[in-house]
Amino acid sequence: MTGPRPYARELGDFLRARRGRLRPHDVGLEPGGRRKVTGLRREELALLAGLSTDYYQRIEQGREVRPSDDVLDALAGALSLDHKERRHLFTLAHAARRPTPARVNRDPERVPEGTRRLLRVMDTPAVILGRHLDLLDWNPMAQALLGDPDAYPADRLNMLLLLFDDTLTGERSCPDWEQQALDYIGMMRTAVATDPSHPRATAIVGELSIRSAEFRRLWARHDVRESVSGTKTFRVPEVGDIVLDWDTYPLPGNPGPAMLVFTAEPGSADADRLHLLASLYATRSAPTDTHSGRTFRDAADPTLNGTA
Repeated sequence: MTGPRPYARELGDFLRARRGRLRPHDVGLEPGGRRKVTGLRREELALLAGLSTDYYQRIEQGREVRPSDDVLDALAGALSLDHKERRHLFTLAHAARRPTPARVNRDPERVPEGTRRLLRVMDTPAVILGRHLDLLDWNPMAQALLGDPDAYPADRLNMLLLLFDDTLTGERSCPDWEQQALDYIGMMRTAVATDPSHPRATAIVGELSIRSAEFRRLWARHDVRESVSGTKTFRVPEVGDIVLDWDTYPLPGNPGPAMLVFTAEPGSADADRLHLLASLYATRSAPTDTHSGRTFRDAADPTLNGTA
């Protein structure tokens, strides 16, 4: 993610990962004899895209190549990219074409006061995540559900760092943990596409790449997400299990922060449990005791509150 041409390298890595995802029979080719690669060979992809093997190889290696939009369209078709992956491809390629990197905004991320007020009046748990998945703000309902974020240093309040916390690695039993990790990693990939050498992204990805084989494996997939949603079961001793839908809503910026909101089906038992939890939280004189010492790390630990 560092070096003189980070966009070109990201472009090449993305193409290589997508090429490795396809098999010859996926695109109507015969596998042929013994193969050294599990995915398509470079020459096979070049043939499908109508390019010379040498030209495609130069793109994938991140060398001084500026593919046209027609070439990108051909590659997107040959790789069977969906619309999000296609947009990601074009973002990286357009950035790689520029002789000098475009100026990117690296100012500290701030939550607008109006957004903070909105959080406070929402009657459902919600948090604000920065472009690199740092936790920027939360409302009382989120603290009631997830625990106390203030128990962690600010630079560790990051969903990827929490999700791959070494103290939790041996305890994961939730079958949906990998999908949750891919969602967050995909959101980080989308942010990295706009600024591959951003110091915060470099620090987070660098740390996790060194200490987590799981992260290295999932990061190498080059999956991208712009916003995600799902269902999560929270195991809360005071009120029992609460099943909530969660959705992300991008806020202004390119990329900007996102609001992560948890909701329950109106009139459901889960909605009743959530309201009961809110009442218990409101009546406690010491909010940090709400979950018997639970901290915000629990939000990223499926064995404590993940989908059962």
